[in-house]
Amino acid sequence: MMADDETPSVSGSSRKGTISFEDAALVEQCRKGDMQAFGSLVAKYQDRVFNAILRMCGDTHDAEELAQEAFLKALERMASFRGQSGFYTWLFRIAVNLTISQRRHERRLRFQSLSGGPDGFDPAQGDGLTVAAAGRREPGPEAAAMAADESRRVLQALDELDDDFRVVVVLRDVEDMDYAEIANVLEVPVGTVKSRLHRARCILRDKLADLVG
Repeated sequence: MMADDETPSVSGSSRKGTISFEDAALVEQCRKGDMQAFGSLVAKYQDRVFNAILRMCGDTHDAEELAQEAFLKALERMASFRGQSGFYTWLFRIAVNLTISQRRHERRLRFQSLSGGPDGFDPAQGDGLTVAAAGRREPGPEAAAMAADESRRVLQALDELDDDFRVVVVLRDVEDMDYAEIANVLEVPVGTVKSRLHRARCILRDKLADLVG
């Protein structure tokens, strides 16, 4: 676990390196057995945790199960949370580790594609990444179909990245975390985050050269 000597913030966001006053109060209530307080934490972060896991694992059903497991593990480990980082950062570390473990297990069993459909990504969920990669959106009546095709290609390229590269792209370009927050989640130096992100973007640019160009 990375050291963090900052004192808890009484007003800042839980994503800024220290736990917010609101989260600190809810965590303390959880430690006393208040499940309603834990429910408040779940309600506050479940959508963001689920969406990020979905982009890392590529399967809606798996993302739902992994998000639930992340919250359960957070509850089990609540006594070990010291508030030296934001609760959200700590929770995300648990979610990322679970997702990476699941992906490695799946790769040993089968090849998992991102072709869309009921068990995969909704192609529309790749729109943000598509825009970021292509830097444009085609006008005209064919725009929706073209965007869906581009989204599938972007998601496929993202899925083909090594886990270390994939996760930094998701945390930075989807979750909009800064380098320090990502370093805290992954427990690596900021320089490592920057180098992995640069490498990941280069790989994606090569794979999607026609979209970028």
